[in-house]
Amino acid sequence: MPSLSKIVCLLFSVVVFLSTATTTEGSNSLHAGRAVSMPPASSVGAGKTLHKRKTSVLPVVDIEEDETILEDNLSLATRGGGDFDALLQRLKIGGYFALWYALNVIYNILNKKVLNILPAPLTVGAIQFGVGALYAMTLWLTKLRTPPKLTPEGRKISNNIGIYHMSGQLLSMVSLGAGPVSFTHIVKALEPFFSAAVSALVFGKWMKPQVYASLIPVVGGVGYACLKERSFSWLAFWTAMGSNLAFALRAVMSKAAMIGNVGENITSPNLFGIVTWFAFFQSIPVALIGEGFSFLDLWSKATTAVAASEGVEAVEASDPMELTRALIISGLFHYLNNEVMYLALGNVHPVTLAVGNTMKRVFIMVASIIVFRNPVSVQAGIGSAIGISGVLVYSLTKQYYEKLDAEEEGEASAKR
Repeated sequence: MPSLSKIVCLLFSVVVFLSTATTTEGSNSLHAGRAVSMPPASSVGAGKTLHKRKTSVLPVVDIEEDETILEDNLSLATRGGGDFDALLQRLKIGGYFALWYALNVIYNILNKKVLNILPAPLTVGAIQFGVGALYAMTLWLTKLRTPPKLTPEGRKISNNIGIYHMSGQLLSMVSLGAGPVSFTHIVKALEPFFSAAVSALVFGKWMKPQVYASLIPVVGGVGYACLKERSFSWLAFWTAMGSNLAFALRAVMSKAAMIGNVGENITSPNLFGIVTWFAFFQSIPVALIGEGFSFLDLWSKATTAVAASEGVEAVEASDPMELTRALIISGLFHYLNNEVMYLALGNVHPVTLAVGNTMKRVFIMVASIIVFRNPVSVQAGIGSAIGISGVLVYSLTKQYYEKLDAEEEGEASAKR
């Protein structure tokens, strides 16, 4: 597959360049302004809900204040850097999103092909974590990326993020193995709903009722798409829902780690590298308990040809080297697409990332339908369109009311 090899080499080179070139920049931008915006627990007003170190491993941060700082940082290019700097910033962010989409689409297609041959999602997921962990370690050992240093609290936080990352990914793997790629991503379009719920419960940050109301078409659209879907699978549905919850928790914890003081050189790429190592070690016992050594039997069957006989069709054997390469490449693309997502998150508001994540699912669904020729009913198409449009409405509504709240707080502060 020379064309695939060229694509892999090209995208790999681009990601390495971007992630290493932005290491220093990412570290500065993540912690910009934190010297004056990290309030001690004793100075927090009654209206803020922060986590105490005695009961939580989350850094003590003010999420609302940090989002304001993030918005201010994002507008610096436009205010002071001139039109050219603003254009470069827009191009960089657009490049992150384009690269994220490309990597994610390729990963989902490769991953589905691997699972079709080796239906052992837990073991395959653990192997992919291992590939990503080795990639991150290689960059640290070769000094292409400055190695991070975690505080004791930072290790606890990273361990928790690793649990959520591992759980979300393995549940996604089970869902993808149990049903079509398009069906899994229809259900995973509900992720913003889980993010809203987790943010409210964990940080005590409740949004306007209008924002929660905008989630109704999301839930209704996904429900309508799944109802009587020809490729419907309860296993694929519930594991995708579990993945939504796990990834929502991962996003909240990652946001807290980016903002808080959890160690040195904790850039977005370094944070994801650390999380991947934790997820890799955590996934090994899960794979062994869930699937045992059945992966070896599946590998043997996949690489052994079966001759045709009466009532039995001939089965062509897969090339062991090709299968090994497919596993490694799928693991690399899994790591790289998530790393680029972290880079994008470091440069845009989380709501912007949510909108981009929703649009990304459309590309994945279209690509999977083209590659795997999965049948999609008119009802599933209508429900998907309603659900995905609902996510966009939710994201924009949330952004609108956040700006109104910020303006009201600014006016109140000016009157004091």
